[in-house]
Amino acid sequence: MPHLHTQEPRNTIPPGIVHVGSRRWFLRTGLAGVAGACTPSVLRASEKPVAKKPASVILFWLSGGLSHIDSWDPKPSAPEEVRGPFGSIATCVPGVRVSEHLPLQASIMDRLSLIRSVDCRASDHTPITMQSGNSLARRTNDGKDGGGYPSMGAVAAKFRGPNDPALPAFVGLANSWKADVWGAGQLGTAYDPVQGTDLAGRVTLPQGVSIPQLRDRDELRRRLGSARRELDTTDADRLDGYSRRALDMIVSGKAQKAFQLDEEPDRVRDNYGRDSIGEKALLARRLVEAGTTYVLVSGAWGYFDHHGDEVQWGGIVKGLKPLLPRIDRVIYALVNDLQARGLLDSTLVLMMGEFGRGPVINKNAGRDHWTKCMSMLVAGGGLPTGQAIGSTDAKGYDIQDRKVTPSDLAATVFRHLGIDTSTHWEDPQGRPIPIVTENGAPIPELT
Repeated sequence: MPHLHTQEPRNTIPPGIVHVGSRRWFLRTGLAGVAGACTPSVLRASEKPVAKKPASVILFWLSGGLSHIDSWDPKPSAPEEVRGPFGSIATCVPGVRVSEHLPLQASIMDRLSLIRSVDCRASDHTPITMQSGNSLARRTNDGKDGGGYPSMGAVAAKFRGPNDPALPAFVGLANSWKADVWGAGQLGTAYDPVQGTDLAGRVTLPQGVSIPQLRDRDELRRRLGSARRELDTTDADRLDGYSRRALDMIVSGKAQKAFQLDEEPDRVRDNYGRDSIGEKALLARRLVEAGTTYVLVSGAWGYFDHHGDEVQWGGIVKGLKPLLPRIDRVIYALVNDLQARGLLDSTLVLMMGEFGRGPVINKNAGRDHWTKCMSMLVAGGGLPTGQAIGSTDAKGYDIQDRKVTPSDLAATVFRHLGIDTSTHWEDPQGRPIPIVTENGAPIPELT
């Protein structure tokens, strides 16, 4: 899998505490940044009441669109040009088969659910539709992409907030931010995702600034007073509203500690994998364990876009085959780790991309975009497992039964988070907009 390391350096997650800058840097981009400039959702979302029962979501975004036929919906009886180059294997659930390159997932299928009938007709080569859980949220290429609709993570940040106010409610772990992460839309920038690697550098103290000093309110006022001469008016106004919350977040050390992957035993890090998606998955577990509600993980931009051997990410054999063991391992490691820590029932794990891939191998040994249907994986959340929900036809061309819409997915996620699915938000004109559109309802098989 050298192409992943070529496109994205392995050390994308800070190995430990990040110490940067001076006192002036801290006041301008550290305390001021945490107080509202770069991470307003951390603080404003924490003002919302937190449900008594912890609940969180980890969404793995398979950027580019995973081939359903070559992963979770194999067609062993189809012609070779349809079934592709991979064989299929039985799982521990009778009658459910997956790609031969997913043996670890096969071994724990009794703790997983597959959805093989996801309707992604409204989706495009962006995260907008599926991360919103909303077919009305689309790529339009007119400067109004998404129609103002927020992502599921942004809804979680507004209507639930973090499980612990010392942590952000919604964190994105992605290198290609605009391509792989959908934000809050018209819900407001206060509920946009926090960029994980950016946050890691803003929740530690620079040299010469100590926690006892910051706990001294008089000292803090003196520091902020002198800082006003260095900050512009906008920054100073932000400090007025959120500096106390920012200070509490920094002093608690919980956010800082969550990013310290080097605290994990080598055995655990090896189980997840020392690659981009593995390290981000482990960080996601640390974040939800600490109190974050919603974490989005993307390994690399477009790396499941397997059109053929002539493009960057290759075709099915050269491109997809090396990646399947990575997503196989990361789900196996995460599910086992969450269960061992007593977090599996409270953490809903999702793995999906924007759409499926064409049912016929093309001339370049790849598969093209396919929006009629796709498959996704679900685990945890205290939901029923050991099942394959829905089906496609014999060639994986279209949904055969039990269509699951993006809005059904959103309703399922929000119900898990304890958010009333009839909730509305207001657009800039004050009009109420439902968080679940088009009569979406929780997926019955997952209730």
